[in-house]
Amino acid sequence: MYFTDRGIEELEDRRGDEEVTLAWLSEKMRAFVDLNPDFEDAMERFATFLARDDDVDE
Repeated sequence: MYFTDRGIEELEDRRGDEEVTLAWLSEKMRAFVDLNPDFEDAMERFATFLARDDDVDE
């Protein structure tokens, strides 16, 4: 298990039944980067991953 899995599991446990829009998620990601500019590159890569997810060959 990766260390980050704990945060992902907490997110799923606490908010797994909620429905959100991509606009909401984008705003939360922007707010996170505003508070944590060191993570700008990682968030950019994550956003690009999500945007292009349907381009990945399975």
